[in-house]
Amino acid sequence: MARKKAPEDLSVEELRRLLVEKRRGARKDRLEHYRRTGRVVSLAPDLDLTDSSPSAPTIDTAESAVPTPEPLPVNPRRKLLDRILLGVEVLAILGLVVVILNGVGLLRTLNTEVVAALNPETAVPTPLVMAVVLPSGHTPPDAQGNTRPNEAEIPSHLLPMVQSLANVPVPTAAPDQAVRIQIPALNVDAPVVQGDGWEQLKKGVGQYIGSSAPGRDGNLVLSAHNDVYGELFRYLDRLVPGDQIVVYTQQRQFTYIVDRTVLVEPTAVEVMAPTNAPTVTLISCYPYLVNDQRIVVFARLQN
Repeated sequence: MARKKAPEDLSVEELRRLLVEKRRGARKDRLEHYRRTGRVVSLAPDLDLTDSSPSAPTIDTAESAVPTPEPLPVNPRRKLLDRILLGVEVLAILGLVVVILNGVGLLRTLNTEVVAALNPETAVPTPLVMAVVLPSGHTPPDAQGNTRPNEAEIPSHLLPMVQSLANVPVPTAAPDQAVRIQIPALNVDAPVVQGDGWEQLKKGVGQYIGSSAPGRDGNLVLSAHNDVYGELFRYLDRLVPGDQIVVYTQQRQFTYIVDRTVLVEPTAVEVMAPTNAPTVTLISCYPYLVNDQRIVVFARLQN
């Protein structure tokens, strides 16, 4: 038996032959594997791989005969799951957009409220609902003409609240406030002051704080005494429907037409309630020198 030569003892030609034989063996093994698996239909004739010409190319027929693998079939359940996940992602994005938009809206609302708090509007007058009894109430004057507010007509449990209302601040003068009233049928021509407390009604006809300005929708509530401090509203009971009541501001005058007259109890504060149309309500004690009721005259703005 010939002794095997070491690789370094082989010539170039011998090394080349060994390489060709090794590649041929590997090629045969691949071809045999492809034949067993049915992946090779036909093969080109074997080339003479012993040709040592450098120009002769070496062709691996087995590798060139391997067909392109077909794509794997898509699992319908996996496809459905992918669609569901895509829908969930789209809904999540839409939800995030909605949350962001709502956050922006809330931020704007908060900014608006902060600005409103930092820049408060003109103080709102005291609401009419705070009235407990109708204004101008007082005791009948004695022989010397002395009188005082009639606290007996105020429910005892409400007396502290009525006393606290005496400190309600008088609104600052404005061009649209009532400044004078004329009632031609009664020869009344008197100034109008803001507030209808005891001290204000000594100066003239008082406008209830919180009632409407002349000419505007709402109820302009005016009151005066009937038997003291000028007796300005002594003869309200003589007014009849159709009589005129003229109220002046610093800018213009407004004419109201008497609609009706009623007698009520001192606690009938509903006659001072706001109205939808421009209205003036005149209030005074009744009857003369008795003062246990109120006379109320309603008039509507002349068109």
